Amino acid sequence: QLQLVESGGGLVQPGGSLRLSCAASGSIFSINAMGWYRQAPGKQRELVAVITGIGRANYADSVKGRFTISRDNAQNTVYLQMNSLKPEDTAVYYCNALILSYRSAGAVDYWGQGTEVTVSS
Repeated sequence: QLQLVESGGGLVQPGGSLRLSCAASGSIFSINAMGWYRQAPGKQRELVAVITGIGRANYADSVKGRFTISRDNAQNTVYLQMNSLKPEDTAVYYCNALILSYRSAGAVDYWGQGTEVTVSS
């Protein structure tokens, strides 16, 4: 069973930092893009950051300069380092990956279960 498992969410004060991790496991042949999305209460899910297989990253304007996405291809893991957190960063953060498995004819989008980040004093 191919799956993405996130960790690292929690409660942090404004100005603080958190690091999210997302590990993919299962019958993986290759992983293309990996990314992080978030969904705040009452809002639509939005892209936070995405990184290609060769390490090219793009960020939402709201997190540029504060968040850094990275990946470890050997471990099939993507990270999101979040610094200078603001209350408006409060959301459930979801990991996403475009994965080609040994059991599928083409690449398939997979999602993690979500990890909650709360920024509050």
